[in-house]
Amino acid sequence: MRKLLLITSLIFLAFQVLGQNNTLTSDTSLVEKKVDFTVMPYLSYNRNLDFLVGAIPMMMYKMDKNDLISPKSLSGLSAVYTTNGSYFLAFFNKLYLKEDSWRVQFFALNGEQNSQFFMDDFESPGFYDYGTKTTMVNAGVQRKIIPKLFVGISYTYAHYNTKYEDDVRPNSITETNGLQLNGLYDTRDEVYYPMTGKKVRLRWITFPEWFGNEAGANKILSEYNKYLPMRDKTDVLALRFSGKFGLGNIAFEQQVSIGGNDIRGYSEGKYRGDGLLAFQGEYRFNFNEKMGMVGFAGMATIYGSDTENFDWGVYPGAGIGYRYRAFKTVKFNIGFDAAVGKDDWGIYFRIGEAF
Repeated sequence: MRKLLLITSLIFLAFQVLGQNNTLTSDTSLVEKKVDFTVMPYLSYNRNLDFLVGAIPMMMYKMDKNDLISPKSLSGLSAVYTTNGSYFLAFFNKLYLKEDSWRVQFFALNGEQNSQFFMDDFESPGFYDYGTKTTMVNAGVQRKIIPKLFVGISYTYAHYNTKYEDDVRPNSITETNGLQLNGLYDTRDEVYYPMTGKKVRLRWITFPEWFGNEAGANKILSEYNKYLPMRDKTDVLALRFSGKFGLGNIAFEQQVSIGGNDIRGYSEGKYRGDGLLAFQGEYRFNFNEKMGMVGFAGMATIYGSDTENFDWGVYPGAGIGYRYRAFKTVKFNIGFDAAVGKDDWGIYFRIGEAF
């Protein structure tokens, strides 16, 4: 009960700060700025990481003021600390260039995650703690080849140093170099808050031995998002299918777990495997220009789990959320989601929509 009261207080405080920040921004100018800057507090709770606190300064801007087609580019920094001793520092950047003919992204992260995973093939089945120090850098570019269709390539370097509780697994240092080929079919009317259209993305990520990887592996990531306007184009019904398929020698750190954007309501990290399939729907209700609510539900399954009984099970999740418009000139929301799953639950701080 005390945790619930503290979570509610943190959520209330966050939106009080956001409301004050928005008021300060609106007083400085009545016209669109060259750079729209905001600083967002990060306040959340996770059953695995406990309380998360931090700050996220972000800015939106046009790379070319004469380009009336490209969406605004987005850059930001995220600094988060958790009460279980984890921390994350990340820089993210998404650029839209040449009348949206080119899309460039860059992402860098350094942090330490103190988490847990479930084992049942041990003398004492249950959750075991582990800590992973991570450094990751990703850079990629996409080119429009015909209207609405983009193809691209990206590179990801990652270094993981993982230590396990009670030596249930050998401590490991893993270094990966991944090449990604991707395709994107994008008919959305807006990239940050679509009301209509679809987003279809297919990615093949390879970790070949000749590229400095200890063992060869491949991942295929697919997603299909559909957006339907509702209530005289005031609200949105968003639908999503996601498939993540690990092939070959998938490292522990490369596995996927149910939770996050694909089926909220799972925060313990219990259901983990080499691949995942998920389907969900979300209704986005806007009761004014600045605020809204969402309701969502879906289900997922996994395969390649270390616990065979988890493979191909049905894992439902459902919840509600609150949204607040972060920028004046662009529909870009932040907010909180609360969701329940199978013997689990989670609270999530959102930057942008879930999908």
